Amino acid sequence: MHVVSLARPLALILLTATGLTAVARAQPEDVEIRAQPVAEGIWVLFGQGGNIGACVGDDGVFLVDDQYAPLTEPILAKLAELGGGDVRFVLNTHFHGDHIGGNENLAGRGAVVVAHENARTGMMSETLIEVWDRVREPAPEGAWPVVTFTRDITFHLNGQEVHVFHVGPAHTDGDCVVHFREANVIHVGDIFFNGLYPLIDTGVGGHADGILTAVRRVLELCDEKTVIVPGHGEVSDAAGLRRYVQMLADVTDRVRAGVAAGKSLDEIRDGNPTAKWDAAWGQGFNTPDQIVEMVYRGLTMDDDS
Repeated sequence: MHVVSLARPLALILLTATGLTAVARAQPEDVEIRAQPVAEGIWVLFGQGGNIGACVGDDGVFLVDDQYAPLTEPILAKLAELGGGDVRFVLNTHFHGDHIGGNENLAGRGAVVVAHENARTGMMSETLIEVWDRVREPAPEGAWPVVTFTRDITFHLNGQEVHVFHVGPAHTDGDCVVHFREANVIHVGDIFFNGLYPLIDTGVGGHADGILTAVRRVLELCDEKTVIVPGHGEVSDAAGLRRYVQMLADVTDRVRAGVAAGKSLDEIRDGNPTAKWDAAWGQGFNTPDQIVEMVYRGLTMDDDS
C-alpha cells in the first residue's frame, strides 16, 4: 500500500453530472455548476460529464475525476466559492474522457494526477468502445497520471483518510473506488450508473460479472447512512446500490441463460431480457439492446478464452 500524508480539517465536496456525450455540444458558459449540500461538510455539484468528488480544506483540494477540459475554469470557480484553494491531487476512477478531460489543465497548475496503472495505459492507448463502435483516441501526454498504483493507495489530508482501491475488470480494467472513511462517503466511479443502464467497456476488459463483484465489495463497506456517489446519475445510498445489483444481476442471468442455450445475440434480444427494468433504467444513453449486447460480449468473450 502507498500512503500520502498531509493534515487538517476538511470540507468534502462532491461534483456530479449526468450525460456522457452532450458536453461535446455544449460551451462552458452553457453548463451550470451548481452545489447541493447532502451532509455536514459534503456537497453535490451538478455539471456535465462524469461525477466528480473533491476534498477541500487547508491542505488544498483533492479531486476525484475532473469532467471535460472546457469545464475546468467553471469547476475551479465553484470550488473557490466553497473555500477551495489549489488542487493538490487528481485521482481518476478510470480513463474515459468525461472523467479525465481536466487532467492536463490541472496538472499544468501543479496538481499531481494519480490513477491505477491500467487506467494510465488506457489513457495512453487508442481503444474501441465496442457497443458504440467508437474509437477513443489517446489522451494528451500532459493528462497522463504521474503516480500509479496496482492495488490500493491511501491519502491523508484535510483531516480525512481517503482509501482508494482497485476493482475489476468491471466497467473497465482500471476502475477504482474512493472511500472517504471518516465522512462515510464512497465515490464508486462508473461501476454504478444510478438510474441508467451502465456502459460496460468490453473492449478493455469490462464485464457485467466484474461490476457485480465490485459493487458487492463496496456494499460490505456500507451502512444505511453511507453516501454513494455514482459515476453518473444522482447521489445514492446502500439501498440504491442494492437495487442496481438486483437489476444488473437479473439481466446478466437472463443473458447467460440464453448463451448457455446456444442462442445468438439477436435471439436473446428478441426475448426482451430487460423488459421488467426498462422503464426505470432504460431511459439513458444506453438502450436495452445495448446493455444486452454488452453483457453478451463479456460472457461470450469468456467462452472464447
